[in-house]
Amino acid sequence: MKTALIIGYVWPEPASSAAGSRMLQLIAALQSGDYRVVFGSPADWSPHAVGLADHGVEAVKLQLNSSTFNDYIAGLQPDLVMFDRFMMEEQFGWRVEETCPNALRVLDMEDVHSLRHARHQALKEGVEPGLKHIHSELAIREVAAVLRCDLTLVISEFEWHWLQQQFQIPAAQLIYLPFMLLASQWQRPLTALSQRQHFVCIGNFRHEPNWDAVRWLREALWPAIRQQLPTAELHVFGAYPPKKATSLQNEQLGFYVPGWADDALEVVDSARVMLAPLRFGAGLKGKLLDAAITATPAVTTPVGAEGMYGSAMGNQRDLGILVADSATVFVDAAVQLYQNDSLWDTCSAAAVRLAPDRFAFADHAPRWLARLSELAGNLENHRLSGFYGAMLRHHTLKSTRYMSQWIEAKNRLS
Repeated sequence: MKTALIIGYVWPEPASSAAGSRMLQLIAALQSGDYRVVFGSPADWSPHAVGLADHGVEAVKLQLNSSTFNDYIAGLQPDLVMFDRFMMEEQFGWRVEETCPNALRVLDMEDVHSLRHARHQALKEGVEPGLKHIHSELAIREVAAVLRCDLTLVISEFEWHWLQQQFQIPAAQLIYLPFMLLASQWQRPLTALSQRQHFVCIGNFRHEPNWDAVRWLREALWPAIRQQLPTAELHVFGAYPPKKATSLQNEQLGFYVPGWADDALEVVDSARVMLAPLRFGAGLKGKLLDAAITATPAVTTPVGAEGMYGSAMGNQRDLGILVADSATVFVDAAVQLYQNDSLWDTCSAAAVRLAPDRFAFADHAPRWLARLSELAGNLENHRLSGFYGAMLRHHTLKSTRYMSQWIEAKNRLS
């Protein structure tokens, strides 16, 4: 049996974020390929984290800026090391290379952080993202991590193309690997329109695009929707709601912020319409997949829809969504979808096709495992073909390594 070590930025919380759910999907895929999976993280343990032992995964606490990691991984001798987000590759990548040079080094981006950041900065300035936003220090760090790894998992087709076009990253170092769902996860009883009521919005409040969406709803979108639908309510769910979010609740306006949801699919399944007014972001949107699984029509933005539905974006109602590129269009779409039963039925029936058509575990997991096997059998040639990665691993460009060693030495003296 092969061994895979996953180095997590945080402990997986599938009930709190799409990233947590995706991590469990990646673990399951590796286990289906006969990998023993060990999950380590330097993060503090969270009471909302999943019980990894229940999934057959060994959990280990890792130390930052410490050679104890080198000792640990030397004993473990993993065949594969996967970094959860580029920050973990910066911290631990050089130690893995030094101690276990023959281990496959894989980066899971989750989303392209620098793209999300560029869009956020441009939104603040009221402009379209330009090179000054895209070619940021964050992008330099993130792309460097991609180039240092043997393979990078890209969750969105859009971002898979974008990384190659914007930064000329070789396709051989990237693989498109989206959400991966088992058939049992989308085969569920569907709730009829007559049993549903109100609007729902859901998303981890610690994720800045979600918090921006909630504020935009409260300040502009929902008052306009409520004016046309005076008895409708909006229920905003999400993990880690801060006081500034719960204080937005206004019963007279029908704007409720219950925060944590015990079961995200249950609250989405009870709503007539999902609202996802994301003005910036990247990656795939777990909330829209939840809407599709529960046959709940959704209204979102071009950023929200990006990468979720493939190239077939012509007739939106055939995808189970309406996409709005302005506040006015968003409000009109929400009201129309809420009032028009025929449109609702069309969108609801279309939504349930999303998961089996685009996000089936049986389609994507074997493809990833085959790529890992191919790389393991040709690792030397693969690395020789990646000149820029070799350049970035050269000692003259290893600032993160030397900074970490300096911190470790300083800690010993203090």
